Amino acid sequence: MTIADAGRPSGPSTPVAGPTHGGAEPPPAASGEADVVALLNAARGEMEQRLGISIVEASAERLVATMPVEGNRQPYGLLHGGASVVLAETVGSIGAALGAPAGSAAVGIEISATHHRSATSGTVTAVATRVHGGRTLATYDIRITDEGGRAVCTSRLTCMIRPNLPPDAHQRGVAPTAPAA
Repeated sequence: MTIADAGRPSGPSTPVAGPTHGGAEPPPAASGEADVVALLNAARGEMEQRLGISIVEASAERLVATMPVEGNRQPYGLLHGGASVVLAETVGSIGAALGAPAGSAAVGIEISATHHRSATSGTVTAVATRVHGGRTLATYDIRITDEGGRAVCTSRLTCMIRPNLPPDAHQRGVAPTAPAA
């Protein structure tokens, strides 16, 4: 199973929910839905692991992830703007991969970001919402907020959908294998 295949439920399209950050717990997810979130977190790239990015909800239409501010600050003690951009590209790219045809790969080709306020501690949450999902391009609006729900950064990402995964995708964890049945 590839990441693109992970978001394709066998029944009607429903978002995949995992653990939440703060607030009330969502309704219990079906086992397969929770498996997709676990699969996506297991397939994180080196950068996402180092920054502590964790997926908490996943579908092609909407993807949610969190990232700690601690460990991702610039010398002034503020959340590094580059960390926010990595978080934005991560959620948008994964959403695009979930909406891509089986065996395809989604790669970011353009990103813009506006930083609205600083964060010095706690956790930020990114919500990526699909604007366009086509055969060759997918575009997402991403809103990153602090624990108080205040906008830290807004971003827009466009991904190109490549028809074939790179040959070594399984070795790099981009195309994890399906869990045993």
